[in-house]
Amino acid sequence: MKILYVEDSASLRDTVSRGLRKAGFTVDVATDGETGLDLALAGEYAVVVLDVMLPGLDGFEVLRELRKAGSKCQILMLTARVEIADRVRGLETGADDYLVKPFAWEEFLARVRTLVRRRFRQPSDLLEMGDLRIDLRAHRAWVDGSELDLRPREFGILQYLALRGGEIVTRTEILEEVYDHSVDLKSNAIDAAVCNVRRILSESGLNDAIKTIPRRGYLIEKKISRKQHGAS
Repeated sequence: MKILYVEDSASLRDTVSRGLRKAGFTVDVATDGETGLDLALAGEYAVVVLDVMLPGLDGFEVLRELRKAGSKCQILMLTARVEIADRVRGLETGADDYLVKPFAWEEFLARVRTLVRRRFRQPSDLLEMGDLRIDLRAHRAWVDGSELDLRPREFGILQYLALRGGEIVTRTEILEEVYDHSVDLKSNAIDAAVCNVRRILSESGLNDAIKTIPRRGYLIEKKISRKQHGAS
């Protein structure tokens, strides 16, 4: 899942973005409100982590513009202000959650994960789809109890397709949800990556679990089994 982190403090920005990547997220960063707003409007992010005190547009203004533009992304606001009025203002402007600095890393990460699940209406970190089970927190997946050997990018693609189970997912959506904006991809990179995930699933007995929908994208069913997909 991809996170946008908008923060002008270089030290905090580096520490938090590094921690998010270590936790398995793809992270784009912005150092001011205008850049953060442009990135948030141009891309698809599971969560936008937005500092209140920013150069240029402040966090409240960025939040207001995002909601005015119809953005439904999950937004976690961060601030050093402790006044209840500021928290109320953020929530009433359209923030989904609010956290006061300094914060404990474990709480911050738990709030981010909760917002990701909320976006996809996923009640827990364990996504069960018949014989396929995915631990969204540990970034591990199993087929019929056997763990899949997935690289981080492959896990990201499988995770996103599974969270969108039963829906057609376009190549553009995979690009925007799984890859950071600075990556320069070849034209067939998404197809090749999905092909690798499909091969790994097939080797575990889930043949053709990921369906290619011509000229539209990919689809994985909400519930899949080894018997259904050809395993003896």
